[in-house]
Amino acid sequence: MVSYVTKNYGLQAGARVLDVGCGQGGTLELFKAAGMQATGIALGEDVAVCRQRGLDVVEMDLAFLDFPDSTFDLVWCRHALEHSIFPYFVLAELRRILKPDGLLYVEVPSPNTACEHEANPNHYSVLGKRMWHHLMTRAGFVGTDTQEIHVDVMAGPDMYWAFVRRRGPDA
Repeated sequence: MVSYVTKNYGLQAGARVLDVGCGQGGTLELFKAAGMQATGIALGEDVAVCRQRGLDVVEMDLAFLDFPDSTFDLVWCRHALEHSIFPYFVLAELRRILKPDGLLYVEVPSPNTACEHEANPNHYSVLGKRMWHHLMTRAGFVGTDTQEIHVDVMAGPDMYWAFVRRRGPDA
């Protein structure tokens, strides 16, 4: 999805990217290889692993972002937002740190699949596609693209939603 977003939405080398919940930095490396200024946020051991790999990572919770307003061209939030107990608040923070007309990429699991993401004790917000759409709209994003990602896993068929949104105008 990195190449899909960078190619289809005109992100150029030098763009500032934030990877929310960057794990051990695999996606950060893809953005860095594309010439972008990639920063990640993570918690715990992942921060040290990323730093050992020479990646720019800050230990920070996705709900309490310590970045100035309008810092990033793209906020990448893949498999992180479902871990929040208050996703609307997080979305509002992500909008705040995006530059005007900046891009948000969110990928989240669908409820009611063979993987039962809603039963995962670390998942607090496994919502339906329409609810995600409405939360993003309420948080000040305007829609561009929503895709279904289907995968087969040992438990059976699974599905994720990928949303690409732009920061909407200030009210």
